[in-house]
Amino acid sequence: MNFRKKFVWMLLLTLLLTAALAVPAFAAPGEPEDAPAAAQSQEESGIGLKAVAAGLAIGLGAAGGAVGMGLATAKTAESISRQPEAEGKIRTTLMLGLVFIETAIIYALLVVILIIFVL
Repeated sequence: MNFRKKFVWMLLLTLLLTAALAVPAFAAPGEPEDAPAAAQSQEESGIGLKAVAAGLAIGLGAAGGAVGMGLATAKTAESISRQPEAEGKIRTTLMLGLVFIETAIIYALLVVILIIFVL
């Protein structure tokens, strides 16, 4: 399979998973029998949704960062093997790129912390 077909399949799988996870959010609420029990149930549901959102956010952030770091490292090794005399410049550029990728992952972690404690 070429890259484009893999990308389309992964995109479709992601959309399908997102739609499956979003179905409960669009469900029509039933008539509450007991107001305090319904409020407690709604609060517990909010906590569960926060956990799902936090898990998805950090999971996607870490997965994207891991793929980016892997590709950058692979291309760096390939570049160094082609031009060994430019190893220093290539390695410096790799480290700078890895720092930026890691910063994006840390931002995802901060968003997760905000979701858990602020929302």
